[in-house]
Amino acid sequence: MRSVAIVGSGPAGLYCAEALLKASPDVRVDVIDRLPTPFGLVRSGVAPDHQSTKGVARLLNRVLAKPDVAFFGGVELGRDVSLDELRAAYDAVAIATGAACDRTLGIPGESLPGVYASGRFVGWYNHHPDHADVDLAGVRTAIAIGAGNVALDVTRILAKTPDEFAGSDLAPEVSAALAAATLERIRIVGRRAATAMKFTAGELLELRDLARAKTELGAGTRIEDLDGAAGTALAEVVAAADETKPLSLVFDFGLVPVAFEGDGRLERVRFRAADGTDRVIDAQLAVTCVGYETHGHDLERDAGALRNVDGRIDAGLYAVGWAKRGPSGTIPTNRSEAQLVAKTIVADFGDASRNDGRARLTALLARRGVAYVGYDAWRRIDLSEIARSGDARVRRKWRSHDALHAAATAT
Repeated sequence: MRSVAIVGSGPAGLYCAEALLKASPDVRVDVIDRLPTPFGLVRSGVAPDHQSTKGVARLLNRVLAKPDVAFFGGVELGRDVSLDELRAAYDAVAIATGAACDRTLGIPGESLPGVYASGRFVGWYNHHPDHADVDLAGVRTAIAIGAGNVALDVTRILAKTPDEFAGSDLAPEVSAALAAATLERIRIVGRRAATAMKFTAGELLELRDLARAKTELGAGTRIEDLDGAAGTALAEVVAAADETKPLSLVFDFGLVPVAFEGDGRLERVRFRAADGTDRVIDAQLAVTCVGYETHGHDLERDAGALRNVDGRIDAGLYAVGWAKRGPSGTIPTNRSEAQLVAKTIVADFGDASRNDGRARLTALLARRGVAYVGYDAWRRIDLSEIARSGDARVRRKWRSHDALHAAATAT
């Protein structure tokens, strides 16, 4: 029996586990995640009002439930177990930890209260246990810096009314904070020209139907500047704007942020236009949606991902998903790529076999007093969150690590 450890339980990791089981009849897979809950960005990155996308968790859960797969939740690489220890215990180790580190702009004022990286902000509205609350008090104008779908997610979550979150898994605490905000305007600012936008048409068209928000173009951007599928969709949303709606969503392009300014907290953002002039926009909240990088795990990185060749980092060590290629592609992209990496892993198996990886990992964690969350314990968390959801939500997540572990051990 071959023994493989996969670090990370998001789509890439679990698709890799599924592919390994199909590629070889004598593989046993252990999935390790630093959180007590699986599914990675499906749980904590996909917007709470996109339940159709989150529905892939049901398929991923079937992989975790397979007899030859074990889940080790709440186990952090580098804290509870080292990479060298995993490599010594398993025939192969695959890193599938995604790209959890926010890229920064590296400009003055980025640490001001009121300025949030998108991972931090998305973690808040997805009730991620590592992210504290966001302060929306006194916010009249918010700015989402970025021209991709993360900026649209941030905009849409800020713009929706409480009733529009029915059927989502948005936490009541987050919903209350959003409802109490005094937002008048949200600006979506792209650093490059409108022709370089990376929004998808479908996400743009969602803005058309928001109950209280209308969409417009900022100064310097014309309808005729918009082309391609995204440009056509944005033009359609702007044309359909209902001027009686109180909240304005304003799209600006070609503005590069150069400083966040304010006395003790964010008051304005300074941008530089293509002609070299500065443009200052008053704002009390800014979310930088400028990309992510993978955690290095003391391995060499290249362009925000782990350095690898077709998924192979070193003998017996592999990368898959965003850890392999950087933050690009969709959930289906992860599946097709994971299948290729799994084939590489199986092809690389030597004659010798380490069939005791699970026993060695379990013993090591016991010696260190690490109480990991297994699959049955995760199911207790899962069922308890669904049970406490109420009528308006599909799930009410436990927020803290302590609460998650308590739910995992409840009888």
